[in-house]
Amino acid sequence: MTSKLNPEKIKIRLLTLHPDWTLNANNHQIDCRFVFDNYYQTMAFANSVAWIAHQYDHHPQMLISYNSCQIHYSTHSVGGLSDLDFDCAAAIDALLDKKHG
Repeated sequence: MTSKLNPEKIKIRLLTLHPDWTLNANNHQIDCRFVFDNYYQTMAFANSVAWIAHQYDHHPQMLISYNSCQIHYSTHSVGGLSDLDFDCAAAIDALLDKKHG
């Protein structure tokens, strides 16, 4: 069972992610926007994120456009952020070798 992280733990975990990941104002969600050259690259990324989500059994909100994909992670069952959100974000960073921007 996952549990809700306190604000101090959230700040520590956020420092382990690529700096493009941001925390929303009420500490309930982390977000990142990934930009690509074209729709094909965007969809390949989105499908890779879907694979990661399946592996962790934890699914983000994703907003996809022609050349970008926004990812929003939160653990609804705990009403905020859990380690699972940060683990999934780290897996996405590893997927891109932390070179997104």
